Amino acid sequence: MGELKAKLIEGVGDRLADFDPDKVQPAHNWPPVLITKKEIDEEIEQLADAPRPANGRRQTMFVHPRAPSPGRGLNPGVQVMLEVLKPGEETAPIRHNSTQVNFCIQGKGTCIVADRTIQYDQYDVWNHPSWESYRHRNDSADLHVRLTYSNAALLEMMRVHLVEEDPVDDTANSQPEDGADDPRRTSPFGTIQIGDDGAMLMPYETLINPPAVESKVLFWPWQKVNENLEKLAALGKDYIGRRLYLLYNPMTGRFNGITPSFFATFTIRPPGIIDRPHRHVSSSINYYFTGSGYSVVAGQRYEWSAGDLQVSAPGWAVHNHASYEGDPVHELTVQDQPLTIYMESLLWQESMKGSKTILGTHAGFSTNRKD
Repeated sequence: MGELKAKLIEGVGDRLADFDPDKVQPAHNWPPVLITKKEIDEEIEQLADAPRPANGRRQTMFVHPRAPSPGRGLNPGVQVMLEVLKPGEETAPIRHNSTQVNFCIQGKGTCIVADRTIQYDQYDVWNHPSWESYRHRNDSADLHVRLTYSNAALLEMMRVHLVEEDPVDDTANSQPEDGADDPRRTSPFGTIQIGDDGAMLMPYETLINPPAVESKVLFWPWQKVNENLEKLAALGKDYIGRRLYLLYNPMTGRFNGITPSFFATFTIRPPGIIDRPHRHVSSSINYYFTGSGYSVVAGQRYEWSAGDLQVSAPGWAVHNHASYEGDPVHELTVQDQPLTIYMESLLWQESMKGSKTILGTHAGFSTNRKD
């Protein structure tokens, strides 16, 4: 085999110095795409008509035409699956080191994940922590359909997405080893601060056994979420913020996620609402399940209606959304904001007339809503 050689690019320093974030047009490299309700319904029908797979998972992956392989995502770091279960069917157990957000768009079912059993209905949302075994069961008389969002695309790109079918419970193997209290297994020096600016030296014993934060399975039933969304709808057209609630998982802390990689938000858009244009490094995927409207992304207009799935905001593309008269719009948005906050990379511009800031390390923005 031929020797692999790194590609040399000269003059990179000069090019970085000349880089202007106001002139970059990322939507040209990863443009918005719209998967219509008709296309999704046709795929649901095909999955339901096909013979049952051995593992019971009737799945179709939505992949952006610009996505690499490995790294098959609808956004660069977000993989989206359409999953179908016929009445009485159950999937085989599986686990993987990717995390998931599950969203039931049709029917109902039961999910057994880790030590929790969740009975869910249409528009309910729940998360799957990493490396927890799970299976789905359709114990209803109707077809069940879900959208599943995961960070598998990013892990695939890194070549570290690990999947285990029919996993064996190895909880016992995760217990402390015999002799864990042996002083020979512990650094006698501990973590050491050097200097006055907070820099530290951490020993290997802490590196391979960091403090554990429990990652729980959490459930957001649509009925309770919607009761709170209705209150936001009553704020009136003078409110300049977006009418949404983030499905918050406390283990993500200040990174504001449903998982460490993603946030998921439910939004209500009353009829005739036009959002202000804004942009951010994080990228968005919207599923609209009531109403209709349009998005303007990097100067291009995209029409959508209930049942459509859309890559609605490629990273750093100027965009805004609007609802038509008629029924209010309800949507689920999945965005990789927590990951970009953690990487200290989330450049955000709430108003195109205002400043840009790195959310999570610098002061952010406010709306005109009083507490």
